[in-house]
Amino acid sequence: AQRVIVADKPGAGGTIAAPFVAKAPADGHTILFVTAGHAGTKALYPKLPYDPVSDFTPLMGISQSPIVIAVKADSPYRTMADFVSAARAQPGKLNCAGGGGGATVTNLAFEQLKADLKLDIVAVPYKGSAPAVTALIGGEIDCDSDNASALLPMIGAKKVRALAVMSKSRAGSLPDVPTVAETVLPGMAASAWFGILLPKGTPAAVVDALRGQFMAALKTPQVAERLRAISAEPLEMDGPAFGQLLASETARWGGLIGKLGLKAE
Repeated sequence: AQRVIVADKPGAGGTIAAPFVAKAPADGHTILFVTAGHAGTKALYPKLPYDPVSDFTPLMGISQSPIVIAVKADSPYRTMADFVSAARAQPGKLNCAGGGGGATVTNLAFEQLKADLKLDIVAVPYKGSAPAVTALIGGEIDCDSDNASALLPMIGAKKVRALAVMSKSRAGSLPDVPTVAETVLPGMAASAWFGILLPKGTPAAVVDALRGQFMAALKTPQVAERLRAISAEPLEMDGPAFGQLLASETARWGGLIGKLGLKAE
């Protein structure tokens, strides 16, 4: 058995942890757990001392979590179409949080929705999902675009109503909630994904061995149950597929960040 040490290096959108791994020996002993926000760092932080795509070897995709657009339970907006109609009728009057605010993927996905539908909705930043959900329940904001895991407890308690999910298909944890693509924006698809990167140049044999171990762990009942508890669905992408996802998401969100002039908070 190999002892594993989790070194938590939070802050600056993951750009403190990432160079630590990028510069580590490429021997498979140092790995980087990344969220979808990793794809936006190149556009947000132009002076990064590393490249978020080319300076890493993709190991695999782990899971993805639906992004939910939710309103307060007693909100007058019963459907996504209701909300969009209200936003069009009152430009600049409605406001919405994007999970942790800034350029998290939950925020970026909502910004893409606004841009594609040409909606004028004020973005309200919060230091994390918890204060954003609290503000939603308190009536300080009109909606929240957030990870399903952050909203599900309040949806279950009937304090919050889910209008739509941004994923390509309906979420297993919210089967009765339609997708944005079904309702107001055909073709829209975004999710909060998670994966693992290794330092660039990690030998193929090491990559294959590590991936096999992680894949086996993902299939254990304990891990599967833990993923379900946080409304995450297995992604199980191999290295090349995850590398393609990372590259395409970096281009997608980087382009949106540049177009909208978003800045790191």
